[in-house]
Amino acid sequence: MLFNSYPFLFVFLPITLLIFYGLRRIGRRDLCIPFLMLASLAFYSYWIPADLPILLATVIWNFLFAVYLARPSALRRLALVAAVAGDLGLLAYFKYFDFVVGNVAHLLGFGYSPHGISLPIGISFFTFTQIAYVVDCYRSREYETKFVNFGLFVTVFPHLIAGPIIHHAQMRPQFSRLVREPIDPRMVALGVPILIVGLAKKVLLADNLAALADPVFAAADKAVHLSAGSAWLGVIAYTFQIYFDFSGYSDMAVGLGLLFGLRFPVNFDSPYKSTSIIEFWRRWHITLSTWLRDYLYFSLGGNRSGEVKRLRNVAITMLLGGIWHGAGWTFVIWGALHAAYIVVNHVARKFRPAVKSPQPKQMLSFLKWAVTMSLVMLAWVFFRAKSVPAAFGILESIGAGWSGADGIRALDILDYGWLLGAAVIALWAPNTQQIFGYSAEAAASPPAPAYSFLASRNGAWSIDGTSVAAAVLMGALMAGVLASLWRPAIFIYFNF
Repeated sequence: MLFNSYPFLFVFLPITLLIFYGLRRIGRRDLCIPFLMLASLAFYSYWIPADLPILLATVIWNFLFAVYLARPSALRRLALVAAVAGDLGLLAYFKYFDFVVGNVAHLLGFGYSPHGISLPIGISFFTFTQIAYVVDCYRSREYETKFVNFGLFVTVFPHLIAGPIIHHAQMRPQFSRLVREPIDPRMVALGVPILIVGLAKKVLLADNLAALADPVFAAADKAVHLSAGSAWLGVIAYTFQIYFDFSGYSDMAVGLGLLFGLRFPVNFDSPYKSTSIIEFWRRWHITLSTWLRDYLYFSLGGNRSGEVKRLRNVAITMLLGGIWHGAGWTFVIWGALHAAYIVVNHVARKFRPAVKSPQPKQMLSFLKWAVTMSLVMLAWVFFRAKSVPAAFGILESIGAGWSGADGIRALDILDYGWLLGAAVIALWAPNTQQIFGYSAEAAASPPAPAYSFLASRNGAWSIDGTSVAAAVLMGALMAGVLASLWRPAIFIYFNF
């Protein structure tokens, strides 16, 4: 079930909200958590019912290991290794078995027919979520005593399929408040427009940009010789498509969480405004970057063994982060590129001459931004292409400057509008959390007054006259979304 679909918006979500708040209304807040878990399992099983036992098995596996890890035992470290190995082994089988065995067979000269193993949706995200949990239990000796609370932590539907990656320490106090306290209406009032903005990013921007990028990459997959213009069009369109697709999903997750009184972490902070690769990864898919730092980079030794080993650990972390996204040489190259980028960036920061640049500060910032975006776009070619030859075909077309006909349709005024609008929003406009004043840490932070639907007068919150234009805009966005939902498209990160 897609967030951007009629069944979700007009059936699943209204019914779930009605029952959830109905339970609270009749004084049964204690049933909200088990109900949300059951609703989340129903949401997940809507996709492929056969995947549900796999998800439940991982939940039971990690819950039992966490209980053991929190208790004194000489075998705690061995138990941690077993828990993590089980999680990674399941992920490796479903995601990488065909890729690894196929490549080994090719190197040894054997024939191999892929088994066509179906990847359970969301497995990369719920695996990383639970690995973080068992490691935290090992470190802190604290664990969730109630299975239903842990089950909801893993399966809560707004984040289950494609993140953000959450931590138990973030959610445990929130689950406690769901049982003990009323939900602040400001959270619900904040959740609705954030959900609408996320839907608009996906349906009105990402999906229309996909219509420009997909034909280019499809032609490259067929070894069509592309013109430089078509190649550039595909790369630029995909650069903005993936941003609005995943950023839109993350906004929807935040908005949906708020409707149920839950606050999820921010996953994007205007990454295309970055002036370095290091900054880009602090702004892009923030919860994954944080996970890789806390559970992989530090486990490799972090910066404790000198500069050379620190850079080695950075490179390994980024390479494995690339491989996490998918089983294919394109993802290996994408991860390797970002590993190289970030290592060079660290070296440049450490060893750059301590002299003042003759360039004006604004010009220098622009040059840094241009280099960063160029490197990011180069890497996106490998991320999107279905094969390495297709990716190099697009890069060759960009470099060759060929201007002949290639069968890619000419752009019309509306196409240029989507590209220009996407660029303006991604590169210059305030991001979602800036617009709405959202903070994952605050219990209920007031929205930013410049863009808010809400205004505070003597401590009372109400819709004020200055926000009428914003309300009209939200209504127009939602109308556009609903008019376009006849063609719901899967999110890019659902494939990972």
